[in-house]
Amino acid sequence: MKKIYLVLILFLSIAGNAQVSIEQTKHNNDIKLSALPYYSFGKGIGITSPDSLFQFNIRFRMQNRVTYIENDGENGAYDGQIRRLRLRFDGYVGNPKFLYAVQLSFAPGDVGEIHDGENINIIRDAVVFYRPNKHWNIGFGQTKLPGNRQRVNSSGGLQLTDRTINNAKFTIDRDFGFQFHNINEYKDKFSYNFKTAISTGEGRNVTGKSDDGVALTGKIELQPFGAFTKDGTYFEGDVVREKKPKLLISGAFQQNNQAQRTQGQLGSDLFEKRTMKSFFLDGMFKYNGWAAMMSYMSRTTSKNALTYNPEDVTEFNYVYVGHGFDYQASYVTKSNYEFIARYSTQNVGKDIEAYAPNTREYSVGVTKYIWEHTFKLQTEINYDSLKFYNGSTKNNWYLRFQVEIGI
Repeated sequence: MKKIYLVLILFLSIAGNAQVSIEQTKHNNDIKLSALPYYSFGKGIGITSPDSLFQFNIRFRMQNRVTYIENDGENGAYDGQIRRLRLRFDGYVGNPKFLYAVQLSFAPGDVGEIHDGENINIIRDAVVFYRPNKHWNIGFGQTKLPGNRQRVNSSGGLQLTDRTINNAKFTIDRDFGFQFHNINEYKDKFSYNFKTAISTGEGRNVTGKSDDGVALTGKIELQPFGAFTKDGTYFEGDVVREKKPKLLISGAFQQNNQAQRTQGQLGSDLFEKRTMKSFFLDGMFKYNGWAAMMSYMSRTTSKNALTYNPEDVTEFNYVYVGHGFDYQASYVTKSNYEFIARYSTQNVGKDIEAYAPNTREYSVGVTKYIWEHTFKLQTEINYDSLKFYNGSTKNNWYLRFQVEIGI
């Protein structure tokens, strides 16, 4: 019996000490945790050091899709693939004014085929920013240029499963160099941004192609009714249901001197260098679940767009010159279903009309937002009408289902 009493007294003593320890922890929680990093959960998972000397944020996203494709004159086929698989890291080091952003891609369509003498394309972004105040961002490294609206937006922020045919041919995409952004955004009054870039003009992950040409890019963004909610210019559709009308009007221009690829920063190699000029206009409107977008894109060259192999004149390549318009409209219901329609026209330049068709594209889709653009289910049907220089035509279409998920 004495042994039982002793055990009971010992147990009560331990429990009492534990309670005291808990109470002490409650009162001294900030001291107990001072040696641990701080975690935050918002756009990804963030870790901040106890002394606030660095911050590290990690995000991922992936797009899985299956498509039924039927091209004119060919048998129908199914295609299933991981369209996107990305990791992103961002934060600051030493001081919140010095930021960094790194984005890596791992899906086969992102990385592309590996050829002898070419670099592997895992790196999407690797850029350092200096932000002296809320109005200025100065960047150095590889990231997206301030070009057309749809390219500046992440593919994860799209309403439909892919960007337009005009974005595919006329965008200026990523490049390595310096960027200078002057940001003046306010909630309910006139806002404006100026963005410029000086870059190599050769695109991402390029080495061994040094020349005396650089790309100069400039962009102006106007928001007459104030800034969009939650940076709404960076995603399509009014998923946040703007309470007041919001409008974005923007224009951008780039001159890429002595470019070596068919689409400036993108495409296959040319046989001769060409100076290219690209022009973009964008409009975006959102209000109470309704959204509309309009875009114009074009590319011209200072010389004939065709380039020939000096060792075999029967072999040639060309700059993709021409222009196009995109029109897009949508509505998000209160149950977070979105209905989208899009129409695109693309007309190639005279230099290449014998080799590339004029195209009309029609797309309709339904998206179910589970967690805004971060977790969504998308269906889309797309129809392309191609008209060739010799008068022949082709009509292609596809039906697609896609899941986007990330943090």
